[in-house]
Amino acid sequence: MIKFQAEIDVMPKKEILDPQGKAVTGSMKNLGLSEIHNVRIGKHITLEIEADNEETANAKVDLACKNLLANLIMESYSFKIQKV
Repeated sequence: MIKFQAEIDVMPKKEILDPQGKAVTGSMKNLGLSEIHNVRIGKHITLEIEADNEETANAKVDLACKNLLANLIMESYSFKIQKV
């Protein structure tokens, strides 16, 4: 078995309102950073996985994202895997 580490980003879909991102965008003006716009806030997840090869590791991480880590109705995800 080979050990891999996955770096996963889960973000609200562009068509979904992001109230937390809107609040942070509004606060940027109070900090004198009015040139910062359209903040979107999501999740960054890291995990380790043991698999026979990178293809299997990718499939398992993809399954975890689809079934548990992301709400596919409102969120999209992307990930990268590397050997540890």
